[in-house]
Amino acid sequence: MTDFIKNLFKLIKNFKILLFFIFIFKSAYAEVYNEIIVNGNDRLSVETVIMFSGIKVGQDLSDDDLNNSIKNLYKTNYFKDINLLISDKIIKIEIIENPIIQNIKINGVKNKTILQKLRKITKKNEKYPYLKNKILDQNNLLLNIIRATGFYFAKIETNVIDNKNNSVDIIYNFELGKRAIIKKINFQGNKIFRDSKLRNIINSEEGRFWKFLTSDKYLDERKIKNDEFLLKKYFDNKGFFNSNIKSSYAKNIDNEFFELNFNIDAGNKYYFNELSIKISKNFDIKNFEKVNNEINNLQGKIYSTKKIQKILDDIDKILIQKEYLFINTDYNLVVKGENKINVEFTFKDLEQFYVEQINIFGNFITEEKVIRNSLIVDEGDAYNEVLFNKSINSIKSRGIFKSVTASVNESVKDNQKKIIDITVEESPTGEIFAGAGTGTSGATLTAGIKEKNYLGKGIRLTTNFLIAEDEIKGKFSVINPNFKNSNRSLNTTVESTSSDFLSTGGFKTTRTGFGVGTGFEQYSDLYVNLDVSTYYEKLETSSAASAHKKKQEGDYLENLLSYGLTLNKLDQNFQPTDGFKIGFKQELPIYSDDLSIGNTFNLSKYHSLSDNLIISGKFFFKSVNSIDDDVRVSRRVYIPSSKLRGFEAGKIGPKDGNEYVGGNFGSALNINTTLPNILSGYENIDLSLFFDAATLREVDYDSSLESSKIRSSTGLSVNWFTVIGPLSFSYAIPLSSDESDKTESFRFRIGTSF
Repeated sequence: MTDFIKNLFKLIKNFKILLFFIFIFKSAYAEVYNEIIVNGNDRLSVETVIMFSGIKVGQDLSDDDLNNSIKNLYKTNYFKDINLLISDKIIKIEIIENPIIQNIKINGVKNKTILQKLRKITKKNEKYPYLKNKILDQNNLLLNIIRATGFYFAKIETNVIDNKNNSVDIIYNFELGKRAIIKKINFQGNKIFRDSKLRNIINSEEGRFWKFLTSDKYLDERKIKNDEFLLKKYFDNKGFFNSNIKSSYAKNIDNEFFELNFNIDAGNKYYFNELSIKISKNFDIKNFEKVNNEINNLQGKIYSTKKIQKILDDIDKILIQKEYLFINTDYNLVVKGENKINVEFTFKDLEQFYVEQINIFGNFITEEKVIRNSLIVDEGDAYNEVLFNKSINSIKSRGIFKSVTASVNESVKDNQKKIIDITVEESPTGEIFAGAGTGTSGATLTAGIKEKNYLGKGIRLTTNFLIAEDEIKGKFSVINPNFKNSNRSLNTTVESTSSDFLSTGGFKTTRTGFGVGTGFEQYSDLYVNLDVSTYYEKLETSSAASAHKKKQEGDYLENLLSYGLTLNKLDQNFQPTDGFKIGFKQELPIYSDDLSIGNTFNLSKYHSLSDNLIISGKFFFKSVNSIDDDVRVSRRVYIPSSKLRGFEAGKIGPKDGNEYVGGNFGSALNINTTLPNILSGYENIDLSLFFDAATLREVDYDSSLESSKIRSSTGLSVNWFTVIGPLSFSYAIPLSSDESDKTESFRFRIGTSF
């Protein structure tokens, strides 16, 4: 019995081997066919169908080749059904074509911007085969676009109309409903940071009547997910390594109004413990001395992913400078105890690849070259992960895309090359804004229009106006960040200012002109600006004006050359908490009726002592000197009230009779520190203490008028984010002043740009 079973198994095994060889033989067997016939084609020619199939007359064709030809035809999406019939060395391809989408209509959407966006997507499917599954996918895409604009309750109904010529019309019927407005944003579980601070971190905004043009006040699920990421990132950068956004949800409270809630668990605050860099023997350790110093300085400091990223960026810069293109940096974290973290920075070798192709997707409005101009890595270059990441960040920094994603894929042609796919999601780039303000120094009205991506070329247009009691300003500017596909910007400005200081300064002036300039990043975070401008000014004086001012009355033509340098090391441009920014600008006359040279210097420094305690210092210096004559009164330096609280704007310094005449040199120092919020239930109020000091000195035509005394003040400022807009108060106590100065202890302003 045992021998019988053994023999049976041998027989089965040999039979399997036989079947295998029969299969191989059959698959490998090839036959030459003399004719290919196509039946059932209507729109497509016989030649096109045969080309799609991948087979030819007179070609040796195996069963696998024939099966692959059917697969090739189905991949085109042009065919509903395909049959292959073979007889007498003739191949018959029997096909049924899919209907073609003739027209696509969209009903129920009146907003032109949204409608245009929907049509750009649907337009791509016209004249292409109708596939039910593809249309269903597109339904979801269109619905997501609609809901992203605030129509959270939107519904879509799709009708497919069959035409006589094997084509269909698709009609999308939208029922939009009301836009879902975020009435309140709550942060549950957060006991560390003020709610007002967290609201500034996220993109979603509470709906207020002055925000009628912003889309951030509308409920958008994708935006909420991004808000979670931003909150997590913020807590991580403040030392809360184990922070967790436990949940986020929107609660319908009244028809179209929602409450947006974030449930936050901050966890414990962590500090850097031991930090080190593991340097390979292949590198010169001297190149990393600066980085080592940075690492050592972090020991004992509050943990921050931003600070870790700063070290990684500095290491990457060294690697790029030394042309180590195929090296990547990484770091390892080890938690020690309850609140300490060890960090080890490491190097790893990357495979050497080259960029074969870069594909751009999702840019329906933006021209492709605008995106490509932001790329540091180009087709044909050696692939480098550091430069690749910098390229993606450069695209994001343009501020015209909601999201930028990228993937690196293997090439099908060459395993030593990679294909980069970059997908962008465009955001609304146009903005109309207006604002109003009132204070102890009078009322102001502002308005303007902004466009960040004109004609899809990445060009920024800005028009704004200001109307105050003694001044009217208008300005129009055009900025091309990548002039002629370079990394240099080109900017053009036209502006006009009319100022009436007859009652306080004895003069009024109208100044109109235009300028052209360029800017570029010379080194890391160091920016250079060059400008040429022309202005015409008409200066008039009052009957009671001083003799000196009457002498300056008349018309002036100015042609100016200016250059500037800016070093920006702030952690963020909006509400910075750490770092510094230095700027210098000089204005030189080329050919002018008034040969004056202007110099301006600005320094800002921020330092975070704790989560709610940020100390900032700002220093300002400006000088104007004439080569051949006295400096024109309208060109002199005046100290604004924003730089010297407790004093009226332009009402300090030298006086000629009853008139303030400004000075040749002016400087100001502002020191500010935020205060913890001690008012329970008023998280929308920010408090800060300040110290201001300023001086204005030297009058070129009469040294006896000079008043170089340092003015100073201290006080409390309050920013209250109310339902009608931001309300700002400041109470300043002058510490030192001159008897001729006009003080102003209390100031307020209400209003906002929207």
